[in-house]
Amino acid sequence: MRSVHSTVGYVRTLFAAMALGMWLGLLCPAPVKAEAPATLPDSSRLWRTLVAEAKALHLPTRFLEQVPAQFVTFEFEELHAFAAEYHPAEHRMVLDRSLSLNAAGRTLRPLGKLTHKELETLYHELFHAYMDFLEQELAPSEAHASLMAVAREQQHCRYQQVLITPVLQKKGLKEERFLSETESWEALNETWALFIGWAVWTQLEVDKKGAREPQSPRSGPNVSAWIDRLNQAEDDAVLSGYYEPEDPNEKLMARKRFLAPEFRLSSRELLLLMKDVLGSQPDMIRQASQVLQRPRPVPSTHGACDAHGAQ
Repeated sequence: MRSVHSTVGYVRTLFAAMALGMWLGLLCPAPVKAEAPATLPDSSRLWRTLVAEAKALHLPTRFLEQVPAQFVTFEFEELHAFAAEYHPAEHRMVLDRSLSLNAAGRTLRPLGKLTHKELETLYHELFHAYMDFLEQELAPSEAHASLMAVAREQQHCRYQQVLITPVLQKKGLKEERFLSETESWEALNETWALFIGWAVWTQLEVDKKGAREPQSPRSGPNVSAWIDRLNQAEDDAVLSGYYEPEDPNEKLMARKRFLAPEFRLSSRELLLLMKDVLGSQPDMIRQASQVLQRPRPVPSTHGACDAHGAQ
């Protein structure tokens, strides 16, 4: 009997210990293992790779090579409104995950695998990064200081008192606006960036139709085709930028306000961007200058920049 009682006591003790352990387990759950943060792109390496690939594809790299590799931070997100966004306050480039390799959000797809429209968008945002860098530069070179001086001059004489097209489908319907410092600077930046993207897209389109070998230098016929498209863009007045209104009430009606054709990119601005930003060939710049020397179908309504030859 003593042996039986001893066994029963042991079993009771064992069950009590198990019950206590379960109870303590409920009160003190095991620590949850923290998830590892998402791997961020190696921005410096991404920038260097981007420049090298652009050069191999004969795309413009002059302005890209002037930006330090560590200046821009790249991120990939699920964007809904645009394929890319640049945030100057944080020097941050946000790209849609569809532009990343295997949509993994770690690095950019090879430039040769991007569509012409995707490259147009990418170059548009890269130009914003370039202008951001020029604004932040503590000891700018003479060339950089000169470009920024022209930009500020154009901001005040061309982009502060403007006409907009409230309804894009009705180009003849226009309203006058007096833009703030922020709005006018954005209007200039978006106008310039729009041209940079357009110039790259146009080069890709004419090269594709020209049946040129990928590694050969740019040929005369393709320059002529590019100039033909510039001529058409000038006739159609399509190189017009936009800005986001600061007034919350106006922003509720329209997130973007598009400039009227009269305030499209001026000849002075276009030639400056071709020479100092894109590094275009001298003959290409000369031909573009000839296109822009002819009278515009829609003359500018404000001649504030005329004294500087900006129109």
